[in-house]
Amino acid sequence: MEKIKKVLLLGSGALKIGQAGEFDYSGSQALKALREEGIETVLINPNIATVQTSKGVADKVYFQPVQPEFVERVIEKECPDGILLSFGGQTALNCGVELYERGVLEKYGVRVLGTPVQAIIDTEDRDLFVKRLDEIGVKTIKSEACCTIEEVQKAARELGFPVILRAAYALGGLGSGFCDNETELLIQAEEAFSFSPQVLVEKSLKGWKEIEYEVVRDCYDNCITVCNMENFDPLGIHTGESIVVAPSQTLSNSEYHKLRALAIKIIRHIGIVGECNVQYALDPQSEDYRVIEVNARLSRSSALASKATGYPLAFVAAKLGLGYGLFELKNSVTKTTSAFFEPALDYVVVKIPRWDLTKFHGVKRQLGSSMKSVGEVMAIGRTFEEALQKGLRMIGQGMHGFVENHEIKIKDIASALHEPTDMRIFVVSKALKIGYSVEQIHQLTMIDRWFLQKLKHIVSIDMRLKEFPQLSEFLGFMDNSELLEYLEAPEFVELLREAKVYGFSDFQIARALGLEDLMSMEKAGLTVRGWRKELGVVPTVNQIDTLAAEFPAQTNYLYLSYL
Repeated sequence: MEKIKKVLLLGSGALKIGQAGEFDYSGSQALKALREEGIETVLINPNIATVQTSKGVADKVYFQPVQPEFVERVIEKECPDGILLSFGGQTALNCGVELYERGVLEKYGVRVLGTPVQAIIDTEDRDLFVKRLDEIGVKTIKSEACCTIEEVQKAARELGFPVILRAAYALGGLGSGFCDNETELLIQAEEAFSFSPQVLVEKSLKGWKEIEYEVVRDCYDNCITVCNMENFDPLGIHTGESIVVAPSQTLSNSEYHKLRALAIKIIRHIGIVGECNVQYALDPQSEDYRVIEVNARLSRSSALASKATGYPLAFVAAKLGLGYGLFELKNSVTKTTSAFFEPALDYVVVKIPRWDLTKFHGVKRQLGSSMKSVGEVMAIGRTFEEALQKGLRMIGQGMHGFVENHEIKIKDIASALHEPTDMRIFVVSKALKIGYSVEQIHQLTMIDRWFLQKLKHIVSIDMRLKEFPQLSEFLGFMDNSELLEYLEAPEFVELLREAKVYGFSDFQIARALGLEDLMSMEKAGLTVRGWRKELGVVPTVNQIDTLAAEFPAQTNYLYLSYL
């Protein structure tokens, strides 16, 4: 292979929903990998508020738009040997395809490193994508590629309502949406065509599970799946709007391995080199599936998978683009395992999106196939309940977890469950508290019963804390010895331990026990923490050490959060 001396990387682009944050991470990792190889790096990125544009990350930075006209001028000046397209999100990918089609890359002798441009086009052009997967007998959603509104109308009538419209070459589901009738179709089609010259009309599979696999392939055709993830919400809500759980929790062994094998089959057939994300719709009543899309680039899910598993996806993908095989690379995070080693998780990771919809007047709070979230948090726990509660505390909505939050006012619970908004998870909490059954909520939301049972478990622990003889009623009448004797009751110690195992904060416990009526919020939480330490309800040293070994970068945080 000819030695690569200088590489141009298309960066994360302007700061907007679905862009910059996650691609700043992947681009920075790619630049780090290239520097390790002694390769000179040139970055194009107009966004000064990123890590990758910081001094010393890239050798040269051009603060220019990631658009063909500007990129061509940089290529002309810098004469790079190669270009990386898959680390700057959809903007960089679209720009790279346009440069290829205009003949700019060929004109200046610039090699596309990693996934070939034709493979990118095969995944981005919805019509080509369906044809490519048909070649290997992989099921896709029944659809029609359209270039005019008349074609969209005709396709919708043939497929039958409801349908979903998807814009090709679009970021974050821009221009996509579900249509139940002709009126909605015309409005959605007009929006979709404003983002793309091609629109795909698909038969709606609302209510199916949405599953993702992060897959890596090298130029020698070696493949691994780094992580699989499951959306808490069913199909119909964009992945960026949904709570995502890794690894998947509700798939059978057969379903898991079937989708894994299909993901590897797809990435090999399309010819991706580096990393890609395969998204599936899975029928909850059978093993029937459809491939929704393949992202031949790093995505928001890739950033999550990297952090969740400790597998440096972007770093490895950059090295694979230079021609390395998976067997030749070490995992730069673990320092011991090979990049050919698939991570195995004995913990649960939950990603929870964050919205800022209250800052905008007239914005629709309903969630759908087009992304509105501005960011996300990731929480790690031994159980789904623990990870979820930790995450809900971090999203900045003033919540303390799944329960014991300030009361939210909802006019119609059933309607709020059926029409998802940014507050849906807290609507589920309220519904469970006022007596809705798991089955009722499942029918209204199509959220898997497994997740709802886990949420009900959190509510049941909360109810048991509330039902415990309220300490607040006679705390002032007890001396310390009487209080300790009361607290040492086996049933109280066990309940306290169970609450902590399933993610309750000390303040949540204090509020459930009624302590907030006697003291400040902060003091109530500290009082419960003091009781826990006195009673020995703390993680064992082995638990903390094990977690610290798994997440070395978060060691201090782990010690603080568990003590």
